Amino acid sequence: MSLKARLIEHIRENGPMTVAQFMGACLYDPEDGYYATRPSIGGENADFLTAPEASQMFGELIGLWCAHEWDVLGKPAFNLIELGPGRGVLMQDMLRATRRIEGFHDASNIVLVETSAPMRDAQAERIDNAEWALRLEDAPPGASLIVANEFLDCMPIRQFFHGEDGWHEKLVGLDEADQLAFGLSTPLPAPDSEDEIGAVREIAPALDSFMYELERRLHEAPGRALFIDYGYVTPEGADTLQALKNHKKVDPIEAPGEADLTAHVDFARVAQLAETAGLTVHGPIGQGQFLRALGLELRAETLSKANPQHAERLAREVHRLTHADQMGALFKVICISSPNTPPPAGF
Repeated sequence: MSLKARLIEHIRENGPMTVAQFMGACLYDPEDGYYATRPSIGGENADFLTAPEASQMFGELIGLWCAHEWDVLGKPAFNLIELGPGRGVLMQDMLRATRRIEGFHDASNIVLVETSAPMRDAQAERIDNAEWALRLEDAPPGASLIVANEFLDCMPIRQFFHGEDGWHEKLVGLDEADQLAFGLSTPLPAPDSEDEIGAVREIAPALDSFMYELERRLHEAPGRALFIDYGYVTPEGADTLQALKNHKKVDPIEAPGEADLTAHVDFARVAQLAETAGLTVHGPIGQGQFLRALGLELRAETLSKANPQHAERLAREVHRLTHADQMGALFKVICISSPNTPPPAGF
């Protein structure tokens, strides 16, 4: 049975499911989930393009950022951890950019946190000396520098709709033709809200437990975690669930497991959870502001002088990574650090 058929059967027997349950099945089903069956995510025939795929300068700067923070932390032996590494392009660029930094590679233990077997195979083709973990808690203990690009947006979300008669949870059920369809629960007991009628609120249930693990790790040993993702600081009351297939937005319930499902990250919630846990938070700031502070434009200028034939392409890459109408504003960067650590570079 296809994933769609199995979901229909499950709903027929058990009733409607939450959007989070639906997202989880579409992305992580071991047989037909998107990440279980897509070995070429981020590649030439991918459904979407990430910043590391858009420009090698992105990964180079993130690698140099890690080297700088390693120095700030006192050059310890440490775990260099990437969450959701895709095809391994980001880590590959990070390692290339830092290969001449004395002691950095020798001190690092590279850990790729990845649930998808096809993706682990793709990463192994680029990273020779890595080890893999299924979850952050499975990574070795000790000092850590953690990088996560477009990781939090894949956490399944629950959605709540503010109707004239109160709040309802958005659910996935079956229509009259016995096909998948969005619907609403009966009104939920909830306090009065200033949200407009039609507003949507989104919650990622797994975020709390993930932040708990991050809290434990960063309190037990010094480290930083750098998250780069698209999202918001102040909720706009909009539905941010989206499905991408062949670089185009498609109906999220049209073909379960065949499109990438994501939702915007609530950075205010991320920061709140980290601060409540006693961790130090810098950001969120726009990706464009962060990359400029790290010297992206100077890096592009240097490469252009050395390779004039690539100057136009490099300028396009800088625009894509930093401009407000591209990835510069919607994508945000937040750094979460162990207590009593100096401010990180770029903020």
